[in-house]
Amino acid sequence: MPTDVHPYFLANRATHGSAQLDVTDKFSGRLAATVSRADASTVEAAIAAAHAARGAMAAFPPDARRDVLEHCATRFTRRHAELADLLCTEAGKPIRDARGEVDRLIDTFRIAAGEATRIDGQVLELQVSPRARGFRGMTRRVPVGVCSLITPFNFPLNLVAHKVAPAIAAGCPFVLKPSERTPLGALVIGEILSKTGLPPGAFSVLPCSVEDSAALVEDPRIAFLSFTGGPVGWELRARAGRKKVALELGGNAACIVDADPGVPLDHLVSRLVFGAYYQSGQSCISVQRIIVHEAMFDALRIALTAAVSRLRTGDPHDETTDIGPVIDIASADRLAAWIDEARDGGAQAWVEGRRTGTLLSPWLLADVPRGMRLYREEAFGPVAIVEKVASFDEAIERANDSRYGLQAGVFTARLDHAMRAWDRIEAGGVVIGDVPSVRVDNMPYGGVKDSGIGREGVRSTIEEMTEVRLLVLRDPPAG
Repeated sequence: MPTDVHPYFLANRATHGSAQLDVTDKFSGRLAATVSRADASTVEAAIAAAHAARGAMAAFPPDARRDVLEHCATRFTRRHAELADLLCTEAGKPIRDARGEVDRLIDTFRIAAGEATRIDGQVLELQVSPRARGFRGMTRRVPVGVCSLITPFNFPLNLVAHKVAPAIAAGCPFVLKPSERTPLGALVIGEILSKTGLPPGAFSVLPCSVEDSAALVEDPRIAFLSFTGGPVGWELRARAGRKKVALELGGNAACIVDADPGVPLDHLVSRLVFGAYYQSGQSCISVQRIIVHEAMFDALRIALTAAVSRLRTGDPHDETTDIGPVIDIASADRLAAWIDEARDGGAQAWVEGRRTGTLLSPWLLADVPRGMRLYREEAFGPVAIVEKVASFDEAIERANDSRYGLQAGVFTARLDHAMRAWDRIEAGGVVIGDVPSVRVDNMPYGGVKDSGIGREGVRSTIEEMTEVRLLVLRDPPAG
């Protein structure tokens, strides 16, 4: 990968700033690329340009928005291998997972292209009493204005797509701050957008520090703040003023295995292993807590232990690698400390991982005390824990014993148990017959409790980025 300085994108244009940011290969630790880093004055200029572009973006026709999004999807498809390799390098994402994320990037832009021409309203019957006779009503959805988009390191393409593509479909100018650890994918998206017919000032893509990006939270010209990341999101919401805010702040997802899971054991195990260890466990909806009915416990222990033991850890560019590095040494240190704490508290290691720098081979533990950080917090790494319960209702209680509530998975053959889970599990989404790690890019996605507020998924994000405008017509007097 070349080490010349990559520009950021300010008001649609490639621009070189005076400061630079080094991006490392997360497996080797070597320099992978250098990008321009924006400062506070650049962020201010981007907000001003986006604010000035509000009218032009709102007037940009829906079919033209669709065409921009379809153009992007076509270019992503042509650059599929390049984008996957870039993800593998800047995020340490195993190459098979990286290819899947590029597929989802393309899907998300294509879904948004379809939605761009389907943002409509309602005809309202207002004649609900004698005093309202002669009145007619209609609504339409209009863009909210400037959107501030802040994304994390773990899905550097698709989590950007879930904010950028709906903003374009909705007719909103935006300023994107990608993670400083993984800015390259976002800059490729910016490069492709810069060659479209979007109005001047419609977008900026600015790698920058937290300190220099304060205006993206606080500036009153911004109408909507969308943040994906950690608990700091609640602080950002408090600083955001009157703007709309959507937060996706992670979880420690539970997956329930009922006495009759409704699927063959080998399928169940393959899905649990996928859910717990894909993306090296660095997913907000990774399977962290596996809650197993006692009738299935022994059989699952044997099969799951064998499957996890077969996972391969190493160079993410290797086609046979299942688990690559975690994002940095601090994350590896934290995970190691939480695992040691759990084992000191009595947890049993069914599969004992090893660590070399940022590489952690998979851990599978049982009997983790419910007060331990590995049980209560978001692990965000290649570790899962298993616990035994005596009933389905106890499993639901354990699933809800968390300050998070993003998604949950349930394997059960019983329809009444499936409906009970949907009724009672405190999460933004409940997946029956699969792991909580399932995300289809057009479905509503978001959490409750400390997992955040608002919903993503292309149509849901468009609703967040638009607002209802009412028209009332009164019939003229007779005669």
